[in-house]
Amino acid sequence: MLGKTAGGLYWMFRYLERAENTARLIEAGFRIALTRSDDAEAEWKSVIVTLASNTKYKTKHESYDSTQVVDFLLRDETNSGSVLSMVKAARNNARLTRTALTSEVWYAINDTWMALKDLLKDPIPETELPAVLATIRQQSALVRGALVGTMLRNDMYHFCRLGTALERMDNTARIIDVKYYALLPSPAFVGSKMDNVQWETLLRSVSAHRAFRWAVDDDFAAPAIAKFLILDGRMPRSLAFCAGEITKNLGHLANDYGEKLGSNDQADALQALFKGRDIGSIFEEGLHQFVSRVIADTSQLAGQIERDYRFTG
Repeated sequence: MLGKTAGGLYWMFRYLERAENTARLIEAGFRIALTRSDDAEAEWKSVIVTLASNTKYKTKHESYDSTQVVDFLLRDETNSGSVLSMVKAARNNARLTRTALTSEVWYAINDTWMALKDLLKDPIPETELPAVLATIRQQSALVRGALVGTMLRNDMYHFCRLGTALERMDNTARIIDVKYYALLPSPAFVGSKMDNVQWETLLRSVSAHRAFRWAVDDDFAAPAIAKFLILDGRMPRSLAFCAGEITKNLGHLANDYGEKLGSNDQADALQALFKGRDIGSIFEEGLHQFVSRVIADTSQLAGQIERDYRFTG
């Protein structure tokens, strides 16, 4: 496959995943802001910081008013990280790689763009925000469903899944770093009782609330939640699960092309960070230090993949 086509598929699904993750973070911020009206601006700022958009946001706004933050993240066309901008970018990549996609995947992403373009043409009233965010999540799921249900399991499919897994891993790591570490700044707090609304919202921001209740025989305690989001290989947004998906899809590509590249070795090293670990050892290392390392290694791996498969020609 041409590197440009591979890159288009990879970035199509990175953008789509990033748009969905942005919607989930807005929902999490909205929930916490409702319960903590005395500190709502701090919560909205943390959403902006998690998305690495603070510098760009501050060039346009002086405060972290909920209306301004939501508009900036959902529909600001001058913000390349807004949901509208990212879905447009995903659709543009789909157009460039249309011959590599099934008609079902193409129609799903094209319908998603048209639906969200119409949905986000005007500022979103607070009363309508939950429904709008739910629509964004549902449209993203429809595209993934079309991919999984209709695409051959060949190199094209593996580049798509690789984009999703890399973006998802980066997002989960950033949420843990900004949200969890801010809530638990010292190992002395491990085991203490924290506000359940905060912990539940943290889980909801990565679609893990109900899964946690099913999988973990524990209350919403800090160590249990950290273990679930970092090390539980059953949870499709955990760091360990995403690392495994990245390694697996890169392995398929190595088999397809008959060559193991630098990105395979980097993926193996990334996955090794989670093997044989327990949450206690991660706390001892320092949660912030561990997650920062994961974010940096994921970024380096993404760059290596682009070089290995010549996305830029």
